[in-house]
Amino acid sequence: MLRKVPMFGGLSPAELKLLAFTSRLLRFAPGDILMRKGDRADCAYVILEGEVEIMGQTSAGEFVVAVMGVNAAVGEMGVLTDAPRSATVRARGAVTALRITAEVFLRLASENPAGALHVMRQLSTRLASELRVSEALREQLHSAAALAGRSAT
Repeated sequence: MLRKVPMFGGLSPAELKLLAFTSRLLRFAPGDILMRKGDRADCAYVILEGEVEIMGQTSAGEFVVAVMGVNAAVGEMGVLTDAPRSATVRARGAVTALRITAEVFLRLASENPAGALHVMRQLSTRLASELRVSEALREQLHSAAALAGRSAT
């Protein structure tokens, strides 16, 4: 199953086996929190079944930033940057996930240059996609503000 996860495409069969044997299979009920914004990034998760919601927060309350499903990795950026969680992740429905400790994740990345490069490429692709979404939203906001300005005059 781990071979299907894009984040781990650069790992050898032996490394995938190590990952499988050193990780924990967990089940979450709808609404359960996998990780909370601001918490220490002590692990990453691979979603094996179900979907999770990445939650944002404004003064108006919580909102769903993104939904991630089967074969998605979540929490890996906090592990790689050794930074607190940047978002809360909760189960959208029943979720089965593989919990990978930060130590194992970092060991695999540091001991396998080809695997580390693959992880970097996956994260760079995700970042580029998020930047395109951000630019599109910024353009929509700018257009809406311009329309509101015209209708006020």
